[in-house]
Amino acid sequence: MRSHPGSIARDNTLMACHVFEASRMFGVQKVVGIGSVCSYPKYTEVPFKEEDLWLGYPEETNAPYGISKKMMLVLTQSFADEFGLNGVHLLMVNMYGPWDNFDLASSHVIPAMMRKFLAAKERDDAEVTLWGDGSPTREFVYVSDAAEAVVLAAERYDSPDPVNIGSASEASIQLLATKIQELVGFKGDIVWDTSKPNGQPRRKLDVSKATERFRFQAQMPLDEGLRRTYRWYLDTGREIWEG
Repeated sequence: MRSHPGSIARDNTLMACHVFEASRMFGVQKVVGIGSVCSYPKYTEVPFKEEDLWLGYPEETNAPYGISKKMMLVLTQSFADEFGLNGVHLLMVNMYGPWDNFDLASSHVIPAMMRKFLAAKERDDAEVTLWGDGSPTREFVYVSDAAEAVVLAAERYDSPDPVNIGSASEASIQLLATKIQELVGFKGDIVWDTSKPNGQPRRKLDVSKATERFRFQAQMPLDEGLRRTYRWYLDTGREIWEG
């Protein structure tokens, strides 16, 4: 996101516009749009509630992406008002799991850490350097839980009002790094590069609306989800991303 803010803002906005216009033209029965926790203001009371979405500007490094996703919400609501298009907007936390992106230049935090710790272990490095100071918190949802939320929303929810989708738990980046370090078996030290940005201080969603409106609750514990993701990377992902 930091390297290509213009491309990200442009591409995500155009994709949403094209999808909604094509859906209107061809009479699509329902559109389920996947929004992002990055759309929330940088400083939002925890847990984030859907009604807080417009109370401020997103965290700067994620803003082009977060605002383009807000535009998708505007399309969902305005196409419902004018054209009667049935649209749903799900505000998703960071997803992870098998078939994730393990490219170090563009991956999210979980696959990036797994790949860094594994490479350091195999080189017998003394340390791994990670960005920031480890204090920010993040909420993660396993890919199968995210898919279940999309299916349930498609089947049971008929409103353009946004809905948070997450696991209802948060972990600090420092704790996450420790868990992945232990999972991989890296014996060296973690060094925090505090010259790099932390990003948003905390991220945790209020997911009660998803439970109330279409009975979604995430099932995968973080430790088990991390284990399955790392196992997939060892068995399949390395050939794809390092091959």
